[in-house]
Amino acid sequence: MQNENKGYEDLGFAKIDTIREQRTGQPEIIFGEGKTAEQMLTIIKHMMESGSNILATRVSVDVANNVREQIPDAVYNSVARTLCVLSHETKLTETYIAIVSAGTSDLPVMEEAYETALFLGNRAEKIIDVGIAGLHRLFDKLDKIRQARVVIVIAGMEGALASVIAGLIDKPVIAVPTSIGYGANLNGITTLLSMLNSCTTISVVNIDNGFGAASQASRINKL
Repeated sequence: MQNENKGYEDLGFAKIDTIREQRTGQPEIIFGEGKTAEQMLTIIKHMMESGSNILATRVSVDVANNVREQIPDAVYNSVARTLCVLSHETKLTETYIAIVSAGTSDLPVMEEAYETALFLGNRAEKIIDVGIAGLHRLFDKLDKIRQARVVIVIAGMEGALASVIAGLIDKPVIAVPTSIGYGANLNGITTLLSMLNSCTTISVVNIDNGFGAASQASRINKL
């Protein structure tokens, strides 16, 4: 049921925010974790009726396969666990977001950030596996990082890469702690606290929150 006065469509189990982009500059994005295939299909089909581009995050393989059986144009990134349906092309920014990962194990979070950044209309450059265990790998990519408008740094373990990069560039750095690490990493809590205690100027989002980092980076990139 469409509620024009309140700006949402009530599906019973979900309320689609139909004016979020007007209100915030960014469209509603579906959080897929915990949703059934039937629920996802219903939400996506209703959003498609309005001609919206659609992005869903944290979508399981089984749910994605069910959706794609009925919506063949849906594109699934199995690493990021994102599902995207585009009804129209989005013009990308001239400036770009650099998305930097400390290790290959951080790729699921990096891919979520990358897919979100593209969906929100940003150019994005991925710089993979440049953690502090081999800083020469980072220095090789430093020019590309410095030319970005804003930088997302994704790291697990002790999360030191974000502090290192922030001490080398003059652009905003958004740090994403990941749940990658051995026992004392505490599923990312150690990384989160390390980033929060950084002596360099960084902003920090929640553990494994590639979506949140890209959403904020997009706002900065479009200022």
